[in-house]
Amino acid sequence: MKSTLKSLISRNKEEERAYAASRQAEINNPETSTNRRNFLKKTALGGIALGGLMNLTIEDTIAHTTQNVKRSSNPSDLKITDMRYCLTNVMGGTAIIRIDTNQGIYGLGEVRDAADARYALMLKSRILGRNPCNVEMIFKIIKQFGGPARQAGGVCAVEMALWDLCGKAYGVPAWQLLGGRYRDKVRLYADTPEAASPAEQQKLINYRIKDQGYTWLKMDISISELKGKAGTVVNSKFWENDKGDLAQWGDQRNMMSYGNTAHPFTQIQITDKGLEELSQIVESIRNMVGYDLPISTDHYGHFDLNNSIRLGKAMEKYRLAWFEDMVPWTYTEQWKTISDALETPTTTGEDIYLLKDFKPLIHARAVDIIHPDLASSGGLLETKRIGDYAEEYGVAMAMHQAGTPVSFMASVHCAAATQNFLALEHHSVDIPWWEDLVKTTDGKKMIEKGFAIVPLNSPGLGIELNEDVLKQHLKSTDKTYFAPTNEWNEQRSHDRIYS
Repeated sequence: MKSTLKSLISRNKEEERAYAASRQAEINNPETSTNRRNFLKKTALGGIALGGLMNLTIEDTIAHTTQNVKRSSNPSDLKITDMRYCLTNVMGGTAIIRIDTNQGIYGLGEVRDAADARYALMLKSRILGRNPCNVEMIFKIIKQFGGPARQAGGVCAVEMALWDLCGKAYGVPAWQLLGGRYRDKVRLYADTPEAASPAEQQKLINYRIKDQGYTWLKMDISISELKGKAGTVVNSKFWENDKGDLAQWGDQRNMMSYGNTAHPFTQIQITDKGLEELSQIVESIRNMVGYDLPISTDHYGHFDLNNSIRLGKAMEKYRLAWFEDMVPWTYTEQWKTISDALETPTTTGEDIYLLKDFKPLIHARAVDIIHPDLASSGGLLETKRIGDYAEEYGVAMAMHQAGTPVSFMASVHCAAATQNFLALEHHSVDIPWWEDLVKTTDGKKMIEKGFAIVPLNSPGLGIELNEDVLKQHLKSTDKTYFAPTNEWNEQRSHDRIYS
C-alpha cells in the first residue's frame, strides 16, 4: 500500500507542476482578461500532501485528498461581466451569444433563426453585474423586451445562456434544474424539403429513414407547387412577384406583399383541380414512406379558413400527423372552427411568446397540439410551463426548432423534462457540418438513429463550441467572432412598465 501511495505522490506532484505552469502561463498572457486572471489567482490549487498521510487507511486517504476538490464554481458569487456574439450561416443568419462571468465560466444561447443579434445585445446593460443563477428574476426583468416570433429572440437567447451557466455553476444538466427528466432520448422529426422530382424526393426520404433512422417526417404542401398549372388557383396573378412566385417570405419592407398579408385577406382560393394536384403530391410521399411513420405538414400558403378546411378534408385519407399554421396563431376562433371540422390533428405556436398567449388556444381546445419554438416562446422554463399547462387540458406538445445546435440542445433538455412532449424538429438534416459546430462535453453523439441523446451527467446544456468549424461557417456579412460589445454596456432608459 505504501509503495502505491508513493507512486501516487510522485505522479501527483508531476501533474501539479504541469498544471501550475499552465495556469501561470495563462496569468502571464497579456490577452487574458483581468477577471479571468483574478479568478486563476484566487483558485490556485495547492499540493495534495499525500506524504503526510502515510499512516492513514486508503479510505481515509481518499476522503482527505478529495475533500477540497472544486467540482463547481461558487454560484453565490457569480456575476455577469460580458455578452458577446457570432453570426452563423445557419438558416441564412443565426446568432449565438456567449454570456461571460467573473469566475471564468460562460453560458451559450441563441437568437432565433433570421432574427437580429441586437435583440440580445440591447439586453446586456440590463443583466451586467447580476448573478446568472437567478434565472427567473433576470427573465422577469428582460421579458418586457420580447414579442411574437423573432422579436423574442434576444430574451430567449439570454434565458438559454443563463440555464447553461447555472448548470455549469452547480455541476448539473439543465433538465435537472427544470425538475428532472422523463426520458433519456428525445424523438426527432426530420424536416423534408420539397424536391424537383419524385426520384429526388425518394432519395431525401431514404436518407432520413434508412440512413439516419428518423421515425417521424414533416413536409410542405405549398400552393407554390401549383405554379404554372392552369386552373388550380384563383386570384394568384395579383399576388405573384416578378418571378411569378407566391413568395411567403418576400420583401419585409413591402407590407402589402403576399408574404406580409395575413391569410384571411388574400382571397386566394384553391380549385378542385388544385386540391387534386396537391393530393397527388401527398399520396406519392405517403406511398414512399408507408403508414408506419407519422408525416406532419406545414407551409401551405396564405389563404383563408374556408380553403384551409377544404385542403384539410382533401388530405384526411392520408392520416397526416398534423396540419401546422394553416392560419395565424392569433385567430383562436378560426383555429377552433378548423379543428372541429377536421379529423386530422391541428397545431400552431412557433411564433407565440409566453404562456399567456398559449392559454386562449389551450382553454378553447382550438388546436390538438401546441408547437412552441423555445427560441421564441420564452426559453427553457417558460416552454416547460407551457407544456405542463397544456397537459392539464389534455393537449400534447411538439417543438419547432430551426437553428444551431445551441437552441437544439436547449430544446432537448426542455423536452426531456416535459411529460406531454411528442417530437422535436430537426431542420438541418442535410447540412453536413451542422452537428460539428459544437462538441458534446460527455463525448457522446448528439443525435443517434433519429433521436437526440439527453446528456445525463454533463453540466448545463452539455455542449461547447467547436471554434475551428464555427469560424468556417460565419455569415459573410458579419465575421465578428465574440468581439467586445462595450457599446451595449450602458443602460439608458427607465424600464419599469408601471408607475
